[in-house]
Amino acid sequence: MASLTAFPIYPFLFLAISGCFLLHLPPLMASSLGINYGQIANNLPSPDAAISLIKSLGVSKVKLYDASPQVLHAFANTGVEFVVGLGNEYLSKMRDPDNALQWVKTNVKAYLPQTKITCITIGNEVLTFNDSSLTSNLLPTMQSIYTALQNLGLEKQVSVTTAHSLAILETSYPPSSGAFRRDLKNCITAILNFHLKTGSPMLINAYPFFAYKANPKQVGLDYVLFQPNQGVLDPSTNLRYDNMLFAQIDAMHTALANLGFKRVCVQVSETGWPSKGDEDELGASSENAKKYNGNLIKLVNEKKGTPLRPNLDLDVYIFALFNENLKPGPASERNYGLFKPDGTPAYQIPGVTRKSGAGNVTGGTSSGGGSGGPSSSDDQSSSDGAPSGYLSISAASKLSYGGGSSMLYLQGLLLCACLCWFLLSFSDVNSISNCMPPKQYSAFEIKRVDEEEDKRMTESSRVRERQSLASFFCTVGEFMHLL
Repeated sequence: MASLTAFPIYPFLFLAISGCFLLHLPPLMASSLGINYGQIANNLPSPDAAISLIKSLGVSKVKLYDASPQVLHAFANTGVEFVVGLGNEYLSKMRDPDNALQWVKTNVKAYLPQTKITCITIGNEVLTFNDSSLTSNLLPTMQSIYTALQNLGLEKQVSVTTAHSLAILETSYPPSSGAFRRDLKNCITAILNFHLKTGSPMLINAYPFFAYKANPKQVGLDYVLFQPNQGVLDPSTNLRYDNMLFAQIDAMHTALANLGFKRVCVQVSETGWPSKGDEDELGASSENAKKYNGNLIKLVNEKKGTPLRPNLDLDVYIFALFNENLKPGPASERNYGLFKPDGTPAYQIPGVTRKSGAGNVTGGTSSGGGSGGPSSSDDQSSSDGAPSGYLSISAASKLSYGGGSSMLYLQGLLLCACLCWFLLSFSDVNSISNCMPPKQYSAFEIKRVDEEEDKRMTESSRVRERQSLASFFCTVGEFMHLL
């Protein structure tokens, strides 16, 4: 048998087995899909009970509006990625470097690495509150928190950003005319420089529901719900948009490019649709919520970018996990949840929410079952036709890897490992690297190969052998994947 000591085999064997293992894992519903976990309610289940609901959605990321110790402790060792938040009310205090350092130690470092915290949001929609104090404290607080992360050696695993309302845009239709408000341009430019320097994403809260509610005669329902429609053509780029969310995202991309920040990544930190609303909130219904969130999940799972950025891997956080009964404002604000507080779905999304939810989850501070789905009279699922145009929005406000099939994947992994061992043990190196059946050697030939192989193999030939061997293992992995 040809000597295998001429170059290290085991690293390639490890990579081959690892690659085959990854090939055999069932895919997550969408690796870029997240959920907002709001808690403005007095009847929500405990965070421990929420774990099963989040896993049932197949999401890999959760966004909080605070740094709840109960939630962060409960999700330790689950593999779920967390975005934690620093509320608007803390900005003036946390711009102080010492306060920022203490906050990061208490609310981030204390939970790592068991709880996978990957991002901190500083405030929420600060720039559209028209509060000069909040606005002036935003960037300094972002910088202080980031400096605290640097001092603790965490800046490479935890990013710092803030979420914006689309109302920071002065124009958004067509998407190619996207531009920031002139009164916010200097502030936004400074924040974008921070994003560019630290590599953090720009977050936007985008709600097509607001546009439809305000102008149902001009905005087609199918257009905002990702349903089939003729779409809207951007005359400047000749790009056609078949849904409003993508048009909103590309308007933001254009605004960024116009300021010279094309490289800044845009992520959707909030989007959703209410399952119930007041009488004057047209479109707020369980049927429309099911269509919006169901179609959105499909789009994210397909990993299709926007018309302007077709290769963009969208990161989207759906709003929200639960209906929150203490949120102020119209009825819709209390009915964005995918689940009712008792753990049952507010409505069914085929292949996503389970018919029985978590089965009347317990362990919370429930004072009632919580309301969720609207009556059938609230249904506004029909469309008046294709949209006449995209309206500018300037006033809008670890996971389970399969059940019974897991054993089949493990069997495939073990079979692949055995096959690799067999080929390495009984095959000639050169025949393996050429993906040919092993050549049979006589005893004399085997000895001669053993003695001469190290002498004749130069470094370049060793590299070629390694590449060929790696290619062979990839072929084996693909073969096992097909099985």
